[in-house]
Amino acid sequence: MSKPLILVSNDDGITSNGIRFLVEVMSTIGEVVVVAPNSPQSGMGHAITIGEPLRLLKTSLFDDLGVKSYECSGTPADCVKLAKHHVLKDRNPDLVVSGINHGSNLAVSVLYSGTMSAAIEGAIEGFPAIGYSLSDFSHNADFSHTEEFVKHIAEQVLKNGLTRGVALNVNFPPKQNEKIKGIKICRQAKAHWEEEFDHRKDPYGRPYFWLAGNFVNNDKGEDTDVWAVDHNYVGVVPCQYDLTAHHAIAQINDDWDL
Repeated sequence: MSKPLILVSNDDGITSNGIRFLVEVMSTIGEVVVVAPNSPQSGMGHAITIGEPLRLLKTSLFDDLGVKSYECSGTPADCVKLAKHHVLKDRNPDLVVSGINHGSNLAVSVLYSGTMSAAIEGAIEGFPAIGYSLSDFSHNADFSHTEEFVKHIAEQVLKNGLTRGVALNVNFPPKQNEKIKGIKICRQAKAHWEEEFDHRKDPYGRPYFWLAGNFVNNDKGEDTDVWAVDHNYVGVVPCQYDLTAHHAIAQINDDWDL
């Protein structure tokens, strides 16, 4: 039987250590094709490029693994779209994977995440998809403890499939002396960022702002992604792109004069 076709992308850029690690793991499972941004795209959310041309160049970054790769001037969502319509042409991937991100994508961060936008774009296109993130922002983060879980989750998706329109948001704790305890299927924690903007001046005296803030989690549930990662589990949240607040429809219809 032919190997499954796996599309790999990310938001940290095609030269990041995280995508290199992910490509190495996915290469043990199937035929891998990489289409990823040519520069970091963290925090881009599900942005797409509509006002300027997209450039796509073939690279040799993964030739040593026998993997074809392309760098794209656009966003992670652009990468998946170009992969489907141009790079893969009449072939559909059996799996879309994104990451491994340098830094977590827990709770509300999933809305801002470029990593998850690539996975969600895969889900929009009807492909099973996974976004992987590690709770370590270091450029030289150690991903080695995630390997068996990255591979196992991908193999389970390939074997069992996912509900159409669903992508998995997978977060790993940082490497510790203690081994990862296991996998938890979670809900997204009801947590948020309390943001601040530092008001600064550049060397010419011109004002600018720098986003800062603190992550606040008042969700005490033990079934959340934040709890899982904080307690040394792999947190897996099934995500969907339908943002309809179904519970609010009846209330608006009943109470509003429309």
